[in-house]
Amino acid sequence: MGGILEGKKVLVTGVLDRRSIAYAVAHLAQEQGAELALSSFGKAMNLTRRTARRLDPEPPVLELDANRPEDIEAVAADLGDRWGSLDGVVHAIAFAPEDALGGNFMKTGWPSVATALQTSAYSLKALAAGLQDLMGPGSSVVGLDFDARVAWPSYDWMGVAKAALESTARYLARDLGSRGIRVNLISAGPIRTLAAKGISGFERIEGEWERQAPLGWSTTDPEPVGRAVVSLLSDWWPATTGEIIHVDGGYHAMGAPIR
Repeated sequence: MGGILEGKKVLVTGVLDRRSIAYAVAHLAQEQGAELALSSFGKAMNLTRRTARRLDPEPPVLELDANRPEDIEAVAADLGDRWGSLDGVVHAIAFAPEDALGGNFMKTGWPSVATALQTSAYSLKALAAGLQDLMGPGSSVVGLDFDARVAWPSYDWMGVAKAALESTARYLARDLGSRGIRVNLISAGPIRTLAAKGISGFERIEGEWERQAPLGWSTTDPEPVGRAVVSLLSDWWPATTGEIIHVDGGYHAMGAPIR
């Protein structure tokens, strides 16, 4: 008996090392029968290629800077030639310059804010729009989110970008629904990834999660988030789109988070 992604072709962005949520997604998707392609660019390309070797079979790594339309066009052409169609896209792309994080909210200038918004939110639209012609009814776009309902310590303009990501996903769900393409987000609890290590004050957020999540929460285990993403890539959610599913041990439901 095949897995829930048997025969599906999926592009996974954002795989860096084995600690990354995107790697957990890729590993579990392969276990469930998916054929994968990964994407990366710049200095991260070699890191992604090394990590890809841990997957079996080793997936191709395509060059994709989601802020460059020509890269998206090239990836669409590659996947069209390689597969002819695409069943799923995992958006695990986020970045904010250092001066947009760590308590600098009032001092951050527009160029850094614009970079955070373009890379972390607009890129979802850019990627979905650029790949939509490869995706048929039943296809799924899944993005990685972090609860944007409140102002978190040190998260600053990345928090604003995540709020924009959530709104972008809803509008994409509206506009891609006629094609039968679903667009959903997973709002994950804090995971101690390579990217998270660069956020000053991250330890304050993760400490609260470990204390207050009713199911408990491990900041070093991305597998529960990966399982949720794989589930949304499957055919088991045929009538769900524009949704934000929390995979955070239940912390989001436990009252006012820390400020």
